[in-house]
Amino acid sequence: MKILHCDYLIIGSGLAGLSAAHYLAPHGKVLVVTKREKNDCNTNFAQGGISCVTLAEDTFEKHIADTLDAGAGLCDENAVRAIVEDGPARMDDLRAMGLEFDTRPDGTPDLGREGGHTMRRILHAGDITGRHIEQTLIEATASHPNITILEHTHAIDLVTVRENGKTTCIGAYLLGTKTGEIFSAQSACTILATGGAGKVYLYTCNPDVATAGGLAMAWRAGAEIRNMEFFQFHPTCLYHPEAKNFLISEAVRGEGAELCDADGVPFMHRYDRRGSLAPRDIVARAIDHEMKTRGLPCMYLDIRHKGVGFLTRRFPNIYRECLRFGIDMAKDLIPIVPAAHYCCGGVKTTVEGCTNIDGLFAIGEVASTGLHGANRLASNSLLEAIVCAHKCAEWITSHPRKDPHNMPPIPAWVYGDAVPSDELVVVNHNWDEVRTCMWDYVGIVRTNKRLERALHRIENLRHEIRQYYFDYSVTSELLELRNIADAAYLIIQCAMQRKESRGLHYTLDYPERSSEPKDTVISGYTRP
Repeated sequence: MKILHCDYLIIGSGLAGLSAAHYLAPHGKVLVVTKREKNDCNTNFAQGGISCVTLAEDTFEKHIADTLDAGAGLCDENAVRAIVEDGPARMDDLRAMGLEFDTRPDGTPDLGREGGHTMRRILHAGDITGRHIEQTLIEATASHPNITILEHTHAIDLVTVRENGKTTCIGAYLLGTKTGEIFSAQSACTILATGGAGKVYLYTCNPDVATAGGLAMAWRAGAEIRNMEFFQFHPTCLYHPEAKNFLISEAVRGEGAELCDADGVPFMHRYDRRGSLAPRDIVARAIDHEMKTRGLPCMYLDIRHKGVGFLTRRFPNIYRECLRFGIDMAKDLIPIVPAAHYCCGGVKTTVEGCTNIDGLFAIGEVASTGLHGANRLASNSLLEAIVCAHKCAEWITSHPRKDPHNMPPIPAWVYGDAVPSDELVVVNHNWDEVRTCMWDYVGIVRTNKRLERALHRIENLRHEIRQYYFDYSVTSELLELRNIADAAYLIIQCAMQRKESRGLHYTLDYPERSSEPKDTVISGYTRP
């Protein structure tokens, strides 16, 4: 089996992964692996921007307070402070790499405002901020002699050994998705930057790559997992049969859009004093309640009063996409529905990305640093990704590790009696069943009975998938099915442990919030 040696192995090529590569490259050889093309990631689809204290009248304390308020008592205040206060320096890094944020005619930053923020503090580049960030990072890392990016390379599992009574990660098994070759990468530092898990749910605004690979691999290796019940549903995904997963950014509400019914009558004031600018958990539940009680397929956004000039200037991409589906934002109500958007839980880490496994780090959406608590404040995700990538690189380079050539060898991959599958329909059927089960039973509103039903179905599916995994040759489709089933199991287990409603977790059986906020932590892999 071919083994690639590197000083730093990074799995994932979004903002967190490429930022870490940028910061680590001066210190050694960096190998970045990504299962599709390097720009195929959640970062590339981020619209709103990056929250960062910029105005003189804004302060770190205000940003921290907004984050803690949204997090519903479960944020780690030390983590929040560390990430918020490091934001301006990291924005300077992006500017130094060539990123240009939008400015006003006088040259000052054109800051947006989103739900849960008491100030305008969202730096953005049009309404496709993520795409600009991703392209900037790709260009910044492409020519560095110490950075190698392997596209179409799917991580299968982490490789660990026991040293001095502690589990240590020494690399990962990899699948070349175009060649079918299984090989490995060996490194003293493996960084998971694999993004989210939106494809666990039937309806999501995430791209197809968001299949919880890093989360599932970390759990199977023995990493602690925290607060997976807190899955954020974005309130406003475009409702149209041909618009697969197009998001109407929260920034649209930040600029004055109102949530309303088909007659243009607003309804959010009945649910929260902040109206359409309430945090996402409140807004998503309100939309869900309106749809279910009225028997409607969707609700609407109304920003007609802003006019075509403002809309085409501030939201050129969103305006163009809506028009492609026959919706003129300047004249028409925009049909929307909630959709799975962001996983606030993940691999339990410090702000530096350290896990309970030596040599294994996690940054970005796959990690649970304590920043988001029970509900992520809008546009804090890109901030966390770049800040934690920098802090992770600083920690790693200040704690010298073993030369990868002097580490225990990675065992050769064992193919056993596996044969090529001629039943891809089974994989596709199980994929649909996992996602439908999660949408029906572990969605915006939950009950004990729904969770029990979901657990029973997911346990059965995990057992079937395990058998299929050992009987047939490894493919990218099978790996993704295995990962979303494991992630679904973790979400259900965390949800069943939480006997209260808090933040993004709302259950009819325990509608009140407990007076003692506690994390849910799962340690120890549960074999199907």
